Amino acid sequence: MLNVYRYMFKIPDLRGKILFTLGVFALYRLGATIPVPGIELDRLDAMAGQQPGGAFGLLNLFSGNALENLSVFSLGILPYITASIIMQLLSVVIPRLQKLQDEGESGRAVITKWTRYLTVILALLQSTGITYLFSRGSSFTGGIVLIDDYTPTRVVLMVVTMTAGTAFVMWLGELITQRGVGNGMSLLIFISIVAALPSQFTLIWQYTIPTGRAPIFVLIIALFILMVVGILFVEQGQRRIPIQFAKRIRGRRVMGGQSTYIPLKINMAGVIPVIFATSILFFPVLISTSIPSTEGFFSSVRDFINVHLAPSGYASGATSWFYIGVLFFLIVFFTYFYTAIQFDPVRQSEMIQRQGGFIPGQRPGQQTSRYLGRILNRITLPGSVFLGLIAILPAVASAIWAIPVGFSGVSILIVVGVALETMKQIESQLTMRNYEGFLT
Repeated sequence: MLNVYRYMFKIPDLRGKILFTLGVFALYRLGATIPVPGIELDRLDAMAGQQPGGAFGLLNLFSGNALENLSVFSLGILPYITASIIMQLLSVVIPRLQKLQDEGESGRAVITKWTRYLTVILALLQSTGITYLFSRGSSFTGGIVLIDDYTPTRVVLMVVTMTAGTAFVMWLGELITQRGVGNGMSLLIFISIVAALPSQFTLIWQYTIPTGRAPIFVLIIALFILMVVGILFVEQGQRRIPIQFAKRIRGRRVMGGQSTYIPLKINMAGVIPVIFATSILFFPVLISTSIPSTEGFFSSVRDFINVHLAPSGYASGATSWFYIGVLFFLIVFFTYFYTAIQFDPVRQSEMIQRQGGFIPGQRPGQQTSRYLGRILNRITLPGSVFLGLIAILPAVASAIWAIPVGFSGVSILIVVGVALETMKQIESQLTMRNYEGFLT
C-alpha cells in the first residue's frame, strides 16, 4: 500500500490528476463555509452543537456539515444522487430510457443531460423546503430561528443561491471525473464525510470522557474499526457464476470456446437501501414539525413521532429501539427491491443465450433464469442483513449508552467503498505503465 503513494507521484500525468483533484477538494470545502445571504450569522454557533439525523442528517453528511451552516453548498451532491436514482428506476418502467441505455455512449449522454435538469429541479424544491424549516425554528435547528425576515425576495435569493451552489458542485464532480482521479461525485461525498468525522468523534468525546465514561469511548472506537474491517471484507466478496461459450466455426476460423464468469457481489445495492429507508422514516418527522403545539389527538401523534420515529439528535441523545427495528426492516426490504431492479435474471439469461454462452449444468432459457434468481436470492439475504446491521450499529450504541453517536453506517460504507474504488483505479493506471516494483 505504501508503494502506491510512492509510485503514483513519480508519474507526471498521474501526479497532475491527483493535485487537480486535491485542488477541487479545497475549493469545495471553501464553498461549504460561506453562508448564504439572509441568515442570522450569530445564531449559527448556537446550532452547531445540534446533531442532525434522518434524511436531514444525510443531507448534512453529504454536504460535509455545510447544511447546518446553511452555506452556498448546503445541498451538496445529494440532489444529483437523488436524480440519478430516479432516472435509474424510471429506466426499468420506461422503454425509451431503457433503449437509450442500450445505445451506448450516445444514449448515456442524453440520460446524463436529463439527470442534470432533474438535479436543478430537485435542488429548487429542497432548498425551498430547507429555508422554510430554518425560518420556523423546527426540531432540526433545535428551535433556533435562522431566518427572521422570511419575505419572498429573501427566499428567492437564498433558493437561487443554494441551487446555483448545487449546480456548481455537480460541475466540480464532472471535472474530477474528466481530469482527475476516480469518480468525481463519489469523491465529493467522500471528502464531505471525512471532513465531518472529526467533529462527530469530538461530540462523542464530550459525552464520554468528561463524564468519566472513557471505556465507552474506547468501545465506540473499536466498533468503528470493526465496521471498517467488516465492510472491507464484504464489499470485496462476490459469487462467481461460470459461463462457458460454445465453439463456432466461421469459414476457417474457430470462435468461442472461452470461459468467463458473472461476478455477483454480496452487497449489490450499495448504500441506496439505507438512503431510501432513512428518507421514508424522515417524512413522519417532517410532518410532525407542522403539527401545532396544542393538546389533543394531533399532539399525541407528534409526541409519538418525536419519541419513537426520531433518530438520535432530535428529542433526546438516545435512539428509539422502535426506530432501529423499523429501519432494519426497511433496509432489508429495499435491498431486495433495488437488487431485483439492478439484476434481472430473465434478461441476463437471454443475453447469455444470444452471445452463445451457457452455465455448465443448466439449460439455456428458463432453467438458467431460475438458477440465477435462486443464487441472487441466496446472496442477497446475507448482504441485506449485513447492510442493515452496519446501518443500525451506531444507533444501537446510541440507544444503549444514551449518547449521540455522530458517525453512521452509511458514511463508513461510502468512505470505505470510494477509497477502495479509487485505489483500484490508481493501481490500474500504474499497471498500464508497467511499474513492476509496485505490482510485486
